[in-house]
Amino acid sequence: MLIDFFFTLKDAKIPVSIKEFLILLEAMQKNVINPSLDEFYFLSRTTLVKDEAHYDKFDKAFGLYFKGIDAIFEKNPEIPLEWLKKRMERELTPEQIAAIEKFGYDKLMDRLKELLNEQKERHEGGNKWIGTGGTSPFGNGGKNPEGIRIGGEGGNRSAVKVWEARAYRDYDDERELGTRNIKVALRRLRKFAREGADEELALDDTIRATANNAGYLDIKMQPERKNNIKVLMLLDVGGTMDDHIARTEELFSAAKTEFKNMEFFYFHNCVYDYLWKNNRRRHAERFPTWDILRKYTPDTKLIFVGDATMSPYEILQAGGSIEYNNEEAGAEWLQRFTSTFPKFIWLNPEPEGLWQYRQSISVIRQLMNNRMFPVTIEGLERGMRLLSK
Repeated sequence: MLIDFFFTLKDAKIPVSIKEFLILLEAMQKNVINPSLDEFYFLSRTTLVKDEAHYDKFDKAFGLYFKGIDAIFEKNPEIPLEWLKKRMERELTPEQIAAIEKFGYDKLMDRLKELLNEQKERHEGGNKWIGTGGTSPFGNGGKNPEGIRIGGEGGNRSAVKVWEARAYRDYDDERELGTRNIKVALRRLRKFAREGADEELALDDTIRATANNAGYLDIKMQPERKNNIKVLMLLDVGGTMDDHIARTEELFSAAKTEFKNMEFFYFHNCVYDYLWKNNRRRHAERFPTWDILRKYTPDTKLIFVGDATMSPYEILQAGGSIEYNNEEAGAEWLQRFTSTFPKFIWLNPEPEGLWQYRQSISVIRQLMNNRMFPVTIEGLERGMRLLSK
């Protein structure tokens, strides 16, 4: 049974070896775990996966192979929360939504502090207390054009802040592309140079040297011709970007293939005073944005990737970040990036036809001097053409 499991992991492009597989079998033979699917999951992940970057692939492969077996190990499984219907979910007419009061950011935060002091019990529905359903600006599962989501999952994309521990996952840089057209579009941004050791046959020089040597072979070598462009890619992750994971992973994978001198960092919604490279450790391993601005030379090509869909407060106001109280507005950090790196663009995976309906997209486009392009072949070609000028 486990031999097929081993090949399932290999098919998922997880670099597992025979030695690690034998260690897993030895651990199973010595009964180091109880007959539990959960314990086997952690044991197999510990013995077979060497890098946290492959955890997502492992989870998918494990779920694919052992689908349905968990019922054997779990006699009384809990019903997943996502299967339960929201008791107070309801659809409001446009007139009802327009009638709901918009507090404004400062007033909204002050009102939340008052309710936290006053409220003593759980609430569902209504338009005042922190709870689920209803039209209150505080809680989850209801509808309000401007609110603070506390717990639960979002649906209307209108929250100005989210109070919860949010987990994002890294984009997969080994994703197989559905088409090579993305790579072809990215190749418009090229600046070739020959650097490094002489490892490639210089055919023209060899012919010329051999002719000058009275026909005796005189082989000449030269460094490999490589794309010398330097790229800094900043990727929005989590929240509304979850709708665009597949397309963003294709773009990210193609960019890492085409641009050998590429660095990347993650942000959420808008850039602030720190970025990160690993979403699992984003609270422990942060890179100050000032360090990034100083580290890379001005000739670096800057590419933002994000749907620019957020509350305008997150861009224009200090403390407007959906996750924490940022000291400076996101717009100030965006202007610092565009001033430091004159060659910049913003790639937006959201369909271009929807841009006019997102206030935050209009704000970002203004800050980017209208250098926003859709993640389509035509959009990528236009963006790369602009960066290469």
